[in-house]
Amino acid sequence: MNDRTKYEILTFREMMKAYTTADIGAEPTDQQQKLPPPAPVKQGTKPVILPLPLDFEEAVHDKSLLTLLKERESLRVYQEEPLSQKELSFLLWATQGIRRYAGKTQQITFRNVPSAGSRHPFETYLFLNKVEGIRPGIYHYLPDSHSLELWEDRADYQEELAEALCGQTFASHAPVTFVWSAIPYRTEWRYGRKAHKYMLIDAGHVCENLYLACEAVGCGACAIGAYDQDQMDELLGFAGGPSAEQDCEFVVYVAAVGKR
Repeated sequence: MNDRTKYEILTFREMMKAYTTADIGAEPTDQQQKLPPPAPVKQGTKPVILPLPLDFEEAVHDKSLLTLLKERESLRVYQEEPLSQKELSFLLWATQGIRRYAGKTQQITFRNVPSAGSRHPFETYLFLNKVEGIRPGIYHYLPDSHSLELWEDRADYQEELAEALCGQTFASHAPVTFVWSAIPYRTEWRYGRKAHKYMLIDAGHVCENLYLACEAVGCGACAIGAYDQDQMDELLGFAGGPSAEQDCEFVVYVAAVGKR
């Protein structure tokens, strides 16, 4: 192992640690400096908005938590059967759905997954291939209205998505591929340089809820951490490369979903 690799590993290990003496005297966070917080959600900008059904209870099988935990496993082979809109609606609600807002000047969201300081730094994008009543394309989830906006009207994304996922064609051809992006400043505003540890922990909460929610509707999921960052970001129209901008957004996690 060369010196550069050792240094990088050391840096990443330090990022994983909680507060230490090294944090004494650190620059105050933007919250501590009383700077305005970022918006808790990304507003829709596209003309095509598709409301999702909220009566999704009938799509959820009667399974106990013990059964869901026992049966949860990564699934890479899916049936040809499409997901229903109610099943997709439940999966989105379970992973990033908003229960309520709180606060007046510093508004936050309470959702179905925990997040450090309730900052919820993630946005959900969907590569939809087989969902009843929704044409294939790339969509963005709007949790405040529990709806989808058509992010890009194209059904021929499979080849580019497979390349961006390092050749994992099972995911590019899945009925639904979830892609979570991070808007880091949502968490950085409160936690400064500790934010990135918390955001990675938060990502695990989101995907685990997807696994359990999939089991509850007769689906399976497979989490994916191996992808080409530049290609994935470009596919969703995000600015590539390192960025220090407050509105910086980039992909952090992917999961394929389909029927068992």
